[in-house]
Amino acid sequence: MTEPTSLLERRLDLLRRERELRAQVDAAEQERPKTEDPSPGALAARITRGREMQARHLDLIDSAFVDIAERRTDRVALFMPPRRGKSRRAARWGALWYLRRFPERRVVIASYAAGLAEEHGRWIRDELASGDHGIKLRPGSRAANRLDIDGQDGGLVAVGIGGGLTGKGADLLIIDDPVKDRKDADSPTIRKSTWEWFTDVASTRLHPGAAVVLIQTRWHEDDLGGRILAREADEWRVLTLPELAERDDDLLGRPRGEPLWPERYDLAADLRTRKSLGGRSWNALYQQRPAAPEGAVFKRAWFRWCNEADMGTLGVVAVSVDPAITDGDDADDTGIVVTARGTGDRRDDAFVLADRTCHDTPAGWGRAACLAAIDHQADALVVEDNQGGQMTAFVLRTAWQALEKERRTRGMSMPAVVRVHARDGKRIRAEPIAALYEAGRVWHHGEHADLEDQMCSWVGDKDSSPDRMDAVVTGISWVLRLGHQVRKSKVGDRRLASR
Repeated sequence: MTEPTSLLERRLDLLRRERELRAQVDAAEQERPKTEDPSPGALAARITRGREMQARHLDLIDSAFVDIAERRTDRVALFMPPRRGKSRRAARWGALWYLRRFPERRVVIASYAAGLAEEHGRWIRDELASGDHGIKLRPGSRAANRLDIDGQDGGLVAVGIGGGLTGKGADLLIIDDPVKDRKDADSPTIRKSTWEWFTDVASTRLHPGAAVVLIQTRWHEDDLGGRILAREADEWRVLTLPELAERDDDLLGRPRGEPLWPERYDLAADLRTRKSLGGRSWNALYQQRPAAPEGAVFKRAWFRWCNEADMGTLGVVAVSVDPAITDGDDADDTGIVVTARGTGDRRDDAFVLADRTCHDTPAGWGRAACLAAIDHQADALVVEDNQGGQMTAFVLRTAWQALEKERRTRGMSMPAVVRVHARDGKRIRAEPIAALYEAGRVWHHGEHADLEDQMCSWVGDKDSSPDRMDAVVTGISWVLRLGHQVRKSKVGDRRLASR
C-alpha cells in the first residue's frame, strides 16, 4: 500500500531535521561549554550524536524545562500516552540537563515504586560517570537513589511515592508515572495515599522557588493528575496530548484524528490498540480522558448544585454513617454524609448538605459524625444495622457524651440514633437513589468532589465498599422514607416526635 503523501513528506522532513541537528551539533560541540546545551533535547542530541529520538511532542517537554530554568513557570503537568518518550525526555534527559545547568540545586525523582525512580537515578549516574559534562559525582556517590555533585551542594534523590523525604529538600521535583496499573488506579485508598504523599510529604520538601513536573498517563478521573486539575489547575501549565488529535486548538496544530507520533505509531497501529483495549482504557491511557466506567450506576450529568437560598426551609436532617469494617492504614474510610428533606413544594426533594467522611479510629469518626450533627442541627444519626449497627450506636453515644463534657453540644439534645436494616444488596438499594438523581430530585449544597467521583466510578459490584456513596444512599433513603426497616434506639428519639 502506498503511503499518503503527507506522511512521506513528514518522514522526509524528520530526516532533514535530524541531519541538520546533527550538523549543528558537530559544528558547535568544540565551541559550546559543556553545561550550556539550550534544552534537554539538544543535550540528548549532542551526547548521542543525533541518535536520540526527536519529535514535536518532545519539543514541548524541552520548552517546559527551559521555562522552568528561566523561572517562567514552576508547575508543569505532562499528560501523554505510554511509550511516547515522555519519561525518558523529562525524568532522565530533563533531570540531567537541569543538574548540569544548576549543579548547586537538588532534584527529586519520584515514581509509583522506588525501583522505577532508581532506574532513572542509575541512568543519570552512569551518564555522568561516562561523559564529560562539566560536573562529576562526589567520590563514593554511587547509589542509584542518591547522587551528590562533587564540590557543590546539588544532587539527586530517587524515591517511591509514599517514601520519606525527611532532610531531602528539592529545587526540582519530578513525579514520573505515579500510577502503577488499573488496579491501583481504581483503588480509592491508593489514590488517597498518593495525594496525601504529594501534599503532606513532597510539597513540604520544596525549597523556595522550586518547580514541580508531573509526567503521567491518565488512568482515572481522580488520579494524581485529576486531583491537581480539580484543585489547582490555574497554577499549572498543563500539556495534554492525546494520541489522536481531538480539538481544533491541538497543542501541536494537528488536524483531528492525526496520531501523536505517526512516524513511530501510525493510525493503523492506533486503531488496533484501541480495539484491543476497549473504550474506557483507550480514552484514559491514550486520549487522556479518563471517565467513569461504562455501566456506572450514577452519572455525572445528573448532579445538580444549589445554594442555601435555593433549599428553603428544610424538614428532617440526618447524618448517615457507614463505618469502616476493619481498622488500620489499609482500612476503608468511614462514610459520614449529612442529608435532608425539603418542605412545601420541595418535600419530595433530598439535599446533600455535607460530606464529613474520614479515615480514623472509632473514637475519631464517632466524634466527626456528632460534630456534623451539631453543625447541621440534625434530627437523627442513621446507621446500618447489618454491619455492626449496635457497636456503631455505642460509638456515637460515647462520642456525644464526650462532647457534652467539653460543652461542645451547644445545649442540643442528642439526635435519635436510627438503625436501619438493609434488606437488599448495594446495587438494588442504590438504583432508586440514582433514579432520583436522574429525575432532578437530589441537590448538592456546594460541590463534594470526592463523593461525586466515588459515585460515578462505582459500577455496582458487590465486592467494593464505596463508603461515601453508601452513606449518601442510606441518608437519602431514610430522609425520604424509602423502604428501610427501622430500629430506633432509646436515645434521643424525642427529637423525631414532631417529624
